[in-house]
Amino acid sequence: MNKLGNIKIGLEVHSQLTNLNSKLFCSCPTDYRGKEANSYICTICMGIPGTLPVLNKKAVEDAILIALSLNSKISDKMYFFRKNYFYPDMPKNFQISQYDKAGGITLATGGYVSIPNKKVRIRRIQIEEDPARINYEGTIYESKSSLVDYNRAGIALLEIVTEPDMESPKEARIFLQKLSSILEHLDVCHSYLEGSMRCDANISMEGGKRVEIKNISSFKEVERALNFEMTRQRNLLIKGISTKMETRHWDEIRRVTISLRVKEEEEEYRYFPEPDLVPTIITKEWVETIKDKMPELPDAHKERLIKKYELPPQNADVLVSYKFLGDFFEKCAELYYKPGTISNWLVGDLLGYLHEKGIQLQEMKISPLHISKMLKMVDNGIISGKIAKTVLEEMIIGGKMPEIIVKEKGLIRIHSDELIEQLANKVFKENKEAVNDALEDEKAMHFLIGQVMKLTKGRADPELTTKAVRDKLIGHKKLLEKKN
Repeated sequence: MNKLGNIKIGLEVHSQLTNLNSKLFCSCPTDYRGKEANSYICTICMGIPGTLPVLNKKAVEDAILIALSLNSKISDKMYFFRKNYFYPDMPKNFQISQYDKAGGITLATGGYVSIPNKKVRIRRIQIEEDPARINYEGTIYESKSSLVDYNRAGIALLEIVTEPDMESPKEARIFLQKLSSILEHLDVCHSYLEGSMRCDANISMEGGKRVEIKNISSFKEVERALNFEMTRQRNLLIKGISTKMETRHWDEIRRVTISLRVKEEEEEYRYFPEPDLVPTIITKEWVETIKDKMPELPDAHKERLIKKYELPPQNADVLVSYKFLGDFFEKCAELYYKPGTISNWLVGDLLGYLHEKGIQLQEMKISPLHISKMLKMVDNGIISGKIAKTVLEEMIIGGKMPEIIVKEKGLIRIHSDELIEQLANKVFKENKEAVNDALEDEKAMHFLIGQVMKLTKGRADPELTTKAVRDKLIGHKKLLEKKN
């Protein structure tokens, strides 16, 4: 029996519409990140009696564009509801959201996202306002108090609810990466912004109830949280204990899920139609106008990169996973037309270093011109490929041009036959046993070459170094033959 065969995973993805200038129902600005707490609020988003919300038309248009890209059916009208709950992150004690029952109609239903070997179905897409941000002292489990910043309250949020079609934590992560790429290509949600794309994960196993894990911060953490919860539920079922329907919190530090509360039923939210907002009519003409603005999506982008630049599919797949990186690659190719080389550097060395240091693509201080100049220096023999990796890291951190870095740090490749020969003599004197090994087996010669490269910190010309070491070995061999 397949160990993962009895697992069902569904996701509720909350994506901020970050390409807006104002909140969903008021004129407060949306660039709240890094601003003084509770400075981007007004009487409307704080729910002061007597105020009236006004729907942001651009938010609806961006939401429709997303729904079209996910192959969903757009409703011809939609309603807003009040989702009532008493919690400090909602200043009104209710959230203006949408509801697909009791006569409610959401923005869109159906649709799918294609991932390897399956299509993950979309159940519904709805527009709602983002709650405030709660700042805990330490972890949510141990905090003795918390502070609320209402700057985020009222930001336009799109909730994308999937069917429970995913059968492993890895599939959930792949789905989220694909969805994020689609939203980036649409230029409506920038997932690199803190808190712009959050996820609640629902997981159940045969014999147990559905458990929801709330507000997981990243795709990697979604996979980790689901892996832990999968193991926890399986161990309970092995012991004959049925999992209960509940909401749990993912503790990223301890990497465990913690019970928050027994899962609320929909009745407990006391949904009722928002009396201050009339139904929104969505005409076919409006949808067609928005559809005409549809940009290139990830799958088409990938195929174009493969066809135009003859890239390996795996490289093209990574490039379009990050819209910013795909665009960056094409600008590099305009300046240095060796697309295969560029893609290898971007997909391998660049992304690897950024992930290692926790740097977002948009935060790096280099341009396509930096990359093209660096690769031309490698082609011209000014620096080696190994030295170029050091130059790349320096460019990412400081933003200096490669020629400046090479000059300041003395990284220019050594082409002097005389200097390389002197270094080879030193290596031969200090590694007599290795020299004897190389005389018996030519493969052992690489150790001696490596020692010369080590003395020059990788700057010695590889061809000249190899020639110098080989010539010295031939000379040693002739001397030995004369002695014998």
